[in-house]
Amino acid sequence: MTLLWQMNRAYSIQWTIPSKYEGKLLREFLIDHKISKRTLTTVKFDGGKICVNETEVNVRHSLKKGDIVHLIFPPETGSDKLIPEDLPLEIIYEDRDVLVVEKPPGLYTIPSRENRNGSLANGIAGYYKRCGLQSAVHIVTRLDRDTSGLVLIAKHRHVHHLFSLQQLEREVSRTYEALAEGVMNSTRGMIEKPIGRKDTSIIEREIRQDGQYASTAYQVLCQFAQAVHLSLHPETGRTHQIRVHMSSIGHPLIGDDLYGGHIGLIKRQALHCKSLSFFHPMKKERMEFESPLASDMKDVMKYLIQNERDSSC
Repeated sequence: MTLLWQMNRAYSIQWTIPSKYEGKLLREFLIDHKISKRTLTTVKFDGGKICVNETEVNVRHSLKKGDIVHLIFPPETGSDKLIPEDLPLEIIYEDRDVLVVEKPPGLYTIPSRENRNGSLANGIAGYYKRCGLQSAVHIVTRLDRDTSGLVLIAKHRHVHHLFSLQQLEREVSRTYEALAEGVMNSTRGMIEKPIGRKDTSIIEREIRQDGQYASTAYQVLCQFAQAVHLSLHPETGRTHQIRVHMSSIGHPLIGDDLYGGHIGLIKRQALHCKSLSFFHPMKKERMEFESPLASDMKDVMKYLIQNERDSSC
């Protein structure tokens, strides 16, 4: 498979047909290669094209070994509701298909109804505009406004679709570091509790039996006298999952006043997306990225180390 991409051209993918597809319909080959039926519909009606050996065909075309299939996707434009802005972006990695950025605390990942400007998505849209990249902003992994760390973005809707399939199989993995209150009884464990929206709030979540299944693995990195430094791996992706789970076992995150944490040491929940791992859908290789702990969380760590002698790190 060869990926063809230029900033001012349509996104396209090219394959050479192997012998096992001899005599089979093009539709079967495309579906086997995770081209969704919805995508094929948009290709047909919204300006895309499918060519075999440089001749335009439809999905009922019969294939031969060695055929060159070229799938050209329809032009993609950004949402009229997303305002491109010239915002600073800390790009950790970029290629033709994906973008990995570092999100600071206090920044929305996507605009809200009340705040249409100033989000990470606004900044990415502005970056695309400056680069001449004709694409919508496809956020694969979101972070809460006050959570810092790594965010994965797909640069085309088809790549986003492939990542969505990976997420269903839990192949997009994130590890967080957090500072929580209290002393943990065990150095590692798993929290499995269903999470749902609180009836009295559109923002707050809670543990409830009719909620969605959620599981979070944790490991103690350093135990202080009244606080703990943790590594956490959410195996599911529920809204506020880590925050709700930690609060439910009596260890709310430091600074997380929504879920019972105190704000004396830090003005936001002490939660950082430390690592990101995924299988690159086009390069067909595993990719891993690491992010240093945010500066405000480092300051809390320094305070804890300097002021508490009863620690096991």
